[in-house]
Amino acid sequence: MENQATITVEATVNAPVEKVWEFWNSPAHITKWNRASDDWFTPTATNDLQPGGKFNYRMEARDGSWGFDFGGEYKKVQEHKHIEYNIGDGRQVSVTFTDNKNETKIVEVFEPETTNSIEMQQTGWQAILDSFKKYVETTKE
Repeated sequence: MENQATITVEATVNAPVEKVWEFWNSPAHITKWNRASDDWFTPTATNDLQPGGKFNYRMEARDGSWGFDFGGEYKKVQEHKHIEYNIGDGRQVSVTFTDNKNETKIVEVFEPETTNSIEMQQTGWQAILDSFKKYVETTKE
């Protein structure tokens, strides 16, 4: 996996970094935004946000045809700024939160898997990030 290209997705969320951080990491919120399309959902999520802590998001098709666990272990956590983790298959992910008063830029960089095309992976991760942005911007605290 060394020297493998990475994929980057990003979004600017119209909300302060404290709200963005809370909604990104709280299982109660993760189950509401973590999906690439409306025909998927996340019925359960666990998140132990600390170095060495683990997370698991159960993702399922609404029609019950398929589901999988997306999980991993945190390597670095810098509150309101940066998260690094390894997915269960060993791939690395880095998420940066840049605070700009009432908006927050999120940049996710991840190592691709080899089953699906780079374009498909980028589109899927971007769709989940766009779902997060919409959820944060339309949900009152």
